[in-house]
Amino acid sequence: MIVALEAWKAGLWNRANITRNLFSGIVVGVISLPLSMAFAIASGVTPEVGIYTAVVACLCVSLLGGSRYQIAGPTGAFVPLLLGILREYGLSGLQLATLMAGVILIVMGLLKFGRLLKYIPTQVLVGFTSGIGTMLFLGQINQFFGIRGNHFSIDFPTTLIGFTCLVMIIISRLIPYMRHIPAPLLALLAGGILQAIFHFPSVATIGSEFNGITSSFPGLSLPTGITWNLFLSLLGPAFAIALLGAIESLLSAVVADGMTGSKHQANQELIGQGIANILSPLFGGIAATGAIARTAANVRAGGNSPLSGIVSVGTLLFILLFCAPLAQSIPLAALAAILFVISYHMFGFAYFIHLLRHAPVSDVIILLITYALTVVCGLMIAVNVGIVLSALSLMQRMSTAIHIDCNKSHESEEDMRQLANLPPATVVYTVSGPLFFAAMEKLEFTVSQINSDVMTIILRLGEVPFVDTTALAHLRRLIETFEAAGRKFIFCEASRDVAHKLHRVGIEDSLRDENPQKTLKEAIRCQD
Repeated sequence: MIVALEAWKAGLWNRANITRNLFSGIVVGVISLPLSMAFAIASGVTPEVGIYTAVVACLCVSLLGGSRYQIAGPTGAFVPLLLGILREYGLSGLQLATLMAGVILIVMGLLKFGRLLKYIPTQVLVGFTSGIGTMLFLGQINQFFGIRGNHFSIDFPTTLIGFTCLVMIIISRLIPYMRHIPAPLLALLAGGILQAIFHFPSVATIGSEFNGITSSFPGLSLPTGITWNLFLSLLGPAFAIALLGAIESLLSAVVADGMTGSKHQANQELIGQGIANILSPLFGGIAATGAIARTAANVRAGGNSPLSGIVSVGTLLFILLFCAPLAQSIPLAALAAILFVISYHMFGFAYFIHLLRHAPVSDVIILLITYALTVVCGLMIAVNVGIVLSALSLMQRMSTAIHIDCNKSHESEEDMRQLANLPPATVVYTVSGPLFFAAMEKLEFTVSQINSDVMTIILRLGEVPFVDTTALAHLRRLIETFEAAGRKFIFCEASRDVAHKLHRVGIEDSLRDENPQKTLKEAIRCQD
């Protein structure tokens, strides 16, 4: 259900909730302003583009998403990806890729992929998130220290402002009366006041680098220069934007659920994010997703309905239309200081080190490979390689989890009597664990070690949760090999799902029995 209607049915649009959502919306709007500008500049576009993105995306997701607490906008996770697309394809290419990603997100929601994304392994998530944090940090070093061009000389006034803003962000959490003021806003105020007082000529500001911020909201316009070749070349970047947007928006919704005890609608959230990413570039914006920090701030400020997101949009529009000239003196070093702190939290040092120390060796290797590939090769390659390596690691572990036992010691009393009175030249094996292609080698090896005087093998499948196509093909060949040697192969105790798969591919045991669910007693009696 669309979140706006769900909140209406829950009674969250009534007068009792208006005040708390008005307050939280204003707070979120104030927090979104410096973050939106910082992410836009870091992504290679002008600061007002970040505000356009926050306005359009937050409005769409608040009304059409799947979480009543979600606040959407530009985020740090997108910065390296969008910057690379912008440099290769230009602004029009970036907007087209974002629009395409929006369509992909809607399709993912309609196909109910929302729940599947939670199966991305933790080591892959942490690896690429930490890699993005590293890239975000490295991308802001020049702005923070005032380094221009190829001359690696630090500008002292710029560095002074950067460190001042960084200290303001850090100490704001330690001083009681400052905790209620958004730290990014304090950084902007500190940097802007310093520059307005001293007028350092070497300090880059929004006014000097971008001629300020336009005090208007753009109209609807389509990306220009679209060709079929451009469309095809942007398919990969569009999927990368969609995948990253889906992951981060659902993670943000999960964080909100954990803080409030609610439950978001994953597939509707993807649809809402898709609509946001279609409309954002049409109004001059860039890619957007659910923002974890802003969503958490919304919850802490008392927001409990989409009204808070709508009010935050109104707050941003008011600032854009009436307060834009005040942004002239904001130093880019102040925005770099904000992004330094965001990159630190995005890296998540504590959890990264925890995984390095306590995770299995294979998971640590995948974590480090994903991290390195994110920094060196980009997000899409890192995620693909990480998921493939995780899948291979899982298969290896599952293949070692299968057990093939002969006459298990913990059988029931009835089964023990049956096993004690087996017909001559008969052996019973119990298979425990998933029977898939990586585990068939163990089964085939076990069967090959059976004495030549054994003419009948009864295979108990009661502890096999599933069987895959490759395993079925191996079973067919195994039966044919045994029958060619005049020996029998009998199934029993299979689950309904395993029995259905055996029937579906036409596999029967040597007795041509159509009931692989028969009991051990029935299997023994069949050969009498």
